[in-house]
Amino acid sequence: MPGGMSSFQIIVLSVFGAFTVGGVLVFAFLVGSNSSVSIGQVVVWGPLDETAFGAVLRELAEADGRFRQVTYVQKNEDSYLEELTNALAAGSGPDLFIMREDHTISEGSKVFPVPYNQLSRDDFRNTWVEAADPFLGPGGVVGIPFAVDPFVLYWNRDMLSTGGISQPPQYWDELSPIVRAVTKRDDGGSIQKSAIAFGEYSNVNHAKTLLGMLILQAGGRVTMRDGNGELTPALATRVGETGRPAESALTFFTQFSNPSSADYTWNRSRPEARVAFAQGDLALYVGLASEEPLIRRLNPNLNFAIAPSVPQVRSSSLPVSGGHAYAFAIPKASANPQGALTAAYLLGGADASKLLGAVYGFASARRDALSVPGEGNEETFRKMALLVRTWEDPDTEETERVFRDMIESVTSGAARSVEAIQRAEQAMRELTNI
Repeated sequence: MPGGMSSFQIIVLSVFGAFTVGGVLVFAFLVGSNSSVSIGQVVVWGPLDETAFGAVLRELAEADGRFRQVTYVQKNEDSYLEELTNALAAGSGPDLFIMREDHTISEGSKVFPVPYNQLSRDDFRNTWVEAADPFLGPGGVVGIPFAVDPFVLYWNRDMLSTGGISQPPQYWDELSPIVRAVTKRDDGGSIQKSAIAFGEYSNVNHAKTLLGMLILQAGGRVTMRDGNGELTPALATRVGETGRPAESALTFFTQFSNPSSADYTWNRSRPEARVAFAQGDLALYVGLASEEPLIRRLNPNLNFAIAPSVPQVRSSSLPVSGGHAYAFAIPKASANPQGALTAAYLLGGADASKLLGAVYGFASARRDALSVPGEGNEETFRKMALLVRTWEDPDTEETERVFRDMIESVTSGAARSVEAIQRAEQAMRELTNI
């Protein structure tokens, strides 16, 4: 084949090539109202609950018969990507699969991207929120986004009230008085109740994503594209840049597990953060919006609420939250690439993404869907989804190790924050040079 182009690429490019129009019009064609047109059987794999996904497909099929041709198969979250790799290699994989934003590089070689001359970067960014930017690959759009799972601040009303605190913090500099009012120790000095689960890695849910969010809030970056479009680490301050955002974020995060700090409130002997919150022993928990139903199941009697926003850096003019974005990606080995492409657009549409968000506790990744007012926590989730900022992750598992070492080298006293950042920068550089 000319230029090594696969049969899949020829098929998909012929689909696009038949229309000498821009990306938005191609998008409109693919998701047009002609639901009688067959797209063929499209099998979707993902780690999300199968029963809920099936219910959404059935509801969508009442208005558009093409959804009857879409089948979803749930995979174990821990082995999902490995099973996907093996299945695609054996020719028995799905036509679409769910990809998270931090897997766009590690899984990107499996995917056929939608070319930018058919779905431009501007059209993408005008349609989907910034959290989905990692799906803008070097050669095209590697996934059609459908959901954002933003960080939110869960707070225990009873614990804050007992400490004389009426409201959760809006800014991080408001944490110190809360820590001192809420943290409780037994006669032996062991912490029994904590203000916030920051400072450790092993028992802090989403520690890497949390620290990444703090770095972005401080005005820093974790990775970036250089002038040649190559991914490079950006933790360390470069010549000409002011401040040390990664260092200040790491110092702030780890102070809460430092026994010599006045803000000491957490250590690695405490339970997992989400469990501690559900047990009523943690006042503030920064977790994903989708965790709300689980927290309620763990403790139906817990008196908690969700704050209007995750705390911010007071001096920053741009609010930032963290979280994850999800998209539907088309594997190169898809048996039905044309149908998969249409199904991806349909599932990423406003109606489908809103329904998927409702059943999983996500927010839609689409701007038009987020512009519709919601009720209660749903409105908070939508607002936070607009604030989520993410970064391109060269290797999710390896960067977990890098962030763990960065945090634990400081909490153990083995390194100062500036040294930990330098080591992490070097480790990330090795990952991006692979």
